[in-house]
Amino acid sequence: MTPPNPDFLDDPSAACPSRRTVLRRAGLAALAGGLSALPGRAFADEAPALPADGTPFQPGLVTDLARALAKRPYAAPRTDDLPDALTGLNREQYAAIRSRPGSAVWADAGLGFTLEPLHRGSVFRSRVVLALVEDGAVRALPYDPARFETEGVALPPFKDDPGYSGFRVRARFRGGDLSDFAMFQGASFFRALATGQGFGVTARALTLRPADAKGEEFPEFRAIWIERPGPGGPLVVHALVDSPSAAAALRMSLRPGDASLCDVEGTVFARAAIDHLGLGGMTTSYLFGPYDRRGADDARAGAYSSGGLQIRTGVDEAIWRPVRNPETLQISSFVDENPKGFGLMQRARDYGAFQDDVQHWEWRPSLWLEPLGAWGPGAVTLLEIPSDSEFNENVLAYWRPKATLAAGAEMPFSYRQHWCWQPPEPPKVALVSGTRSGRGGDNRRLFLVDFTGAGIAAPGDLQTQLSAASGAITSSTLYRYPERDTLRVAFELDPKGEKSCELRLNLQRAGTPLTETWLYRWTP
Repeated sequence: MTPPNPDFLDDPSAACPSRRTVLRRAGLAALAGGLSALPGRAFADEAPALPADGTPFQPGLVTDLARALAKRPYAAPRTDDLPDALTGLNREQYAAIRSRPGSAVWADAGLGFTLEPLHRGSVFRSRVVLALVEDGAVRALPYDPARFETEGVALPPFKDDPGYSGFRVRARFRGGDLSDFAMFQGASFFRALATGQGFGVTARALTLRPADAKGEEFPEFRAIWIERPGPGGPLVVHALVDSPSAAAALRMSLRPGDASLCDVEGTVFARAAIDHLGLGGMTTSYLFGPYDRRGADDARAGAYSSGGLQIRTGVDEAIWRPVRNPETLQISSFVDENPKGFGLMQRARDYGAFQDDVQHWEWRPSLWLEPLGAWGPGAVTLLEIPSDSEFNENVLAYWRPKATLAAGAEMPFSYRQHWCWQPPEPPKVALVSGTRSGRGGDNRRLFLVDFTGAGIAAPGDLQTQLSAASGAITSSTLYRYPERDTLRVAFELDPKGEKSCELRLNLQRAGTPLTETWLYRWTP
């Protein structure tokens, strides 16, 4: 795969080094000496030093840091410097630590963005070094308790700079007042939203061995540099990520809008052999919905941030896979080569689908990922985890490359995220607009699957492509509703004693698909 940015490569003009080359070598010299760092204890004593305050920030610097970090033995970040008064906070107590009005970075600069550092505490115990890049140089962002106001929580004094747990970004949508746009906090997690939305699905900078017998790793942000944006420009974030098996460098360019964009360029450096790597990871919550109300004694109609996984394969097949809250862990792999996109989508946009006056799930963003360049063979992988809380992000989707990484190897990648109400290029076929399931006759399961699209219910011959990889389909009926441009397929599944049945359905005319391909895994 071609590196996504030539600035990530070593400068070839070694015989006559440019100013850029000299500055980058100076940064690497600091790495080798392990002496110069941002004020405070950047990584305690366990990692290469970070660029000092005032150091020129050059393209490729974070990549060089990640490469050097991966050559050292892994050392977990310290959390024992945080007192019990902060680690013992519950969700509500931690939420009481808020940014003081007027304390945000660039609050008085009249820019399109402001930054609010987030305090460490509760489950957010790891320290993330934050720094700005202004006028081409690193500017430290040291801890300052005056940035925060609290309600019922006393901030303890610190002997050393405790740093922060992450940061919140506010932006001006359509030139309006500043409002929530993005958040970087927890492991290597980040979130964003589009105009009029509330936070929902969470992205991962790097995913390693989820649901693996060896145990999942949760890579963490170690340091983040945020460039001061120019007029009308994006917010550019550089992140250094570390974990026992790998280090990584990411450059993220964020633009708010009716569909907010985040362009990600990164490189993974394997500290150890990696046979289960996830790119473009994203998590969401699904507690219950119209086709899956297992154990839901709840007055609401539904509680979920995303209703399904949408895939556009390398051969342009449009796939919709509803997500579930299963009784046991479910892992699904959708094998593909050079996928055109995938994402966890929220298609239910009416209040009536949820009847929730607090969470407003209908406002949650869909996250569509568009690979930039050829990703080769692999699989879009979906994990569905049993959950009893709407606050658990129990659904994970990511791209798992078929290729593995040997110790010492590196892998560049790039993609574009669309945090949106709907993906930028909706499928050219009718969409799955509803999935319902219930008890049928004689130990069978009844399914009702709706497809909606212009003209889909008009008179004409249609072929129903319906199959079950195990079990048997015992009946199938089409119902046309032209006034709603909707066609319903009703069918019954006889599981025949199987513990799971893989179902596949689409509608065609003369061999041409007219609808998305609906995929579903039934389990008892």
